[in-house]
Amino acid sequence: MLQVVADGLIVGSVIALGAIGLTLTFSILRFANFAHGEFLAWGAYLALSALAAFVAIGGASAADATGWAAPFAPLSFGWPLVAALAVAMLVTALMAWALDWTLFRRLRVQGAITLVIASFGAALALRNALFFLYGGIPQYYAQALQIGIPFLPRSVYGGLRFTPDQLFVLLLALLIVVAVHLFLSRSTLGRAMRATAHNPALARISGIDPERVLRATWLIGGALAAVAGVFVGLTVQIRPTIGLDLLLPLFAAAILGGIGSVWGAVLGGLIVGLAESAAVTLVGAEWRAAAAFVVLIAILLVRPTGLFGEKS
Repeated sequence: MLQVVADGLIVGSVIALGAIGLTLTFSILRFANFAHGEFLAWGAYLALSALAAFVAIGGASAADATGWAAPFAPLSFGWPLVAALAVAMLVTALMAWALDWTLFRRLRVQGAITLVIASFGAALALRNALFFLYGGIPQYYAQALQIGIPFLPRSVYGGLRFTPDQLFVLLLALLIVVAVHLFLSRSTLGRAMRATAHNPALARISGIDPERVLRATWLIGGALAAVAGVFVGLTVQIRPTIGLDLLLPLFAAAILGGIGSVWGAVLGGLIVGLAESAAVTLVGAEWRAAAAFVVLIAILLVRPTGLFGEKS
């Protein structure tokens, strides 16, 4: 039982990071961006390419990494993946902003429906570009097999195990969520983003530059999506369909927590992750998405605005 909860927290932390960017985009730009999931996939593959480049520059092969390319024991990766993650965050953030500048910015005057349809087309283009560039075979950041570290014996509710990479994902996800919260609550730009999400017209009258807010929203959302994509690669595998597989859980987490709420997206992501993990154990992996939406529907029947949403 405890292992089901642990697995759900790992999945939920990845969903939560992706859902933060989605809920910010939804609340500030007022449309559902179905291309957001593809930023996760692109972030994972950009990190893979950067990792290969850094390892090659360091003069070590992936199978015989020495020096700066050696893993951080007991983790499966070292400095090259840390640097690759930073590159993936930067490039994915710029990709998200470029997509808005070239596509969505020109269509905003036509309304949310047009933007949603355009996001479907952008998602298809981004996903098929990944298939063209990288192929459809799953890949990994490291080939070493990690063994779960026992934290509790099997006699205690079935025991509890985490791999070192999974613990790293949980801890870093928590730190990133706290950093985003502090940015939105303490910084001038963060407060401007919150004001724009709450009342765009009043924010504009107050002197807030809407283009600056929109630019920051895309950059932050893209960077967080890249982190989530790399976390998927660390804990599962890298594949071009990451964005498609996680798109519905991302929307479920964002809606469940309440549109515009960062902590709501985090809690919604954890709930969706726990529901999927329990479904895999109880009824089978093919029902994991259905279980997440059963929880979503049940909560929305009680609170239509989501857990942290405000009534309009």
